[in-house]
Amino acid sequence: MRVSPHGVTAVALLADPDAPTEIAQRMAPSLPTRLADKSGQGRRFDVEVVSEPFTAGTEDLPTLMRRIMDRGRAENWDIVVALTDLPLHSHGRKLVVDLSHEHGLALLSLPALGGLRLQTRARQAVEEAVLGLAGPRATGTEGTPESQPLLGPFVSRLAPIDPGPVGEEETADLRYVVSGPRGYLRVLLGMVRANRPWRLVPGLSKALAAALATGAVATVNSTIWNLATSLSTPRLVIAMVGSVALMIGWLIVDAQLWHRTDEVSREARQRARLYNASTVVTVGLGVLVCYVGLIVINFVWALFILNDRVFASMTRTPLHATEYWTLSWFVASVATVGGALGSGLESDEAIRAAAYSKREQERRQLLQDDGGD
Repeated sequence: MRVSPHGVTAVALLADPDAPTEIAQRMAPSLPTRLADKSGQGRRFDVEVVSEPFTAGTEDLPTLMRRIMDRGRAENWDIVVALTDLPLHSHGRKLVVDLSHEHGLALLSLPALGGLRLQTRARQAVEEAVLGLAGPRATGTEGTPESQPLLGPFVSRLAPIDPGPVGEEETADLRYVVSGPRGYLRVLLGMVRANRPWRLVPGLSKALAAALATGAVATVNSTIWNLATSLSTPRLVIAMVGSVALMIGWLIVDAQLWHRTDEVSREARQRARLYNASTVVTVGLGVLVCYVGLIVINFVWALFILNDRVFASMTRTPLHATEYWTLSWFVASVATVGGALGSGLESDEAIRAAAYSKREQERRQLLQDDGGD
């Protein structure tokens, strides 16, 4: 049991800025009591949250663990649990957690916990890590910790957690990873959750202004009326898919969001595919939210501005609820194309800030700078 001289185990939650820090700060108030209840025997814990970019400039696991160890030694913490929203990799697999029982260290990659119930899963993962590091640990014949099944958030029917290989010279002595298609999907959802796709909507003010202006004008255009009433449902669906795909593609290409790697290793290619998949899903969800919002706004605008007699005289179709819905749907597709053109007025930095988490922005900027050197 790692414990300070005063009988209190000092635990530090070393969190990357932005989402990891928010998660750590939300769990910190209740963590000492929960740890004390689960550990038993009158043990006490003191939890401190420290926000700093400990992953800056590297994704190398041994380097990160050494940074965490040096930080813990400088502050005399008994246990340090580091949280990051970057997806970390080990030998082609996605890292869940690195543990060092000798030094009382844990490195937790939040995307590996998935995209749902992240706060709860992160708190449970931290509790499991702290209790595992604080208590006695059975060792194998060679003195290394035995691979024991992890509990709580690490057990999942959707993405099995397996022990991963650890190098002899690494600080970590136990590692858990996810692999396979289910593990890939879990990390992908976690990356999308970390990027917070809902922030894309307010982050693209110029594109939204262009889309709203296009929709307002199109709603009172008689040619649009005739097209909307004459198009079948499959064609309306095609228009919707085409406009959304155009918006997604334009944002990715114009802001240079597509990740390219000069490395030829299989692991580098897999990593690039994962980053690009998270980009497409993140931007896609943000654009879909914008699209639904445009339908609602156009519907309300049409209810306010359209005259049923004028509409019927131009289209030879009475203006009923179905026509309002069809027109709003089609106009949303037209407005989305206008929004794609308007997004060209946004700066690349504004689009990246809206599409990515802070850690992901810094990681991509570092890769871009390395590529330019």
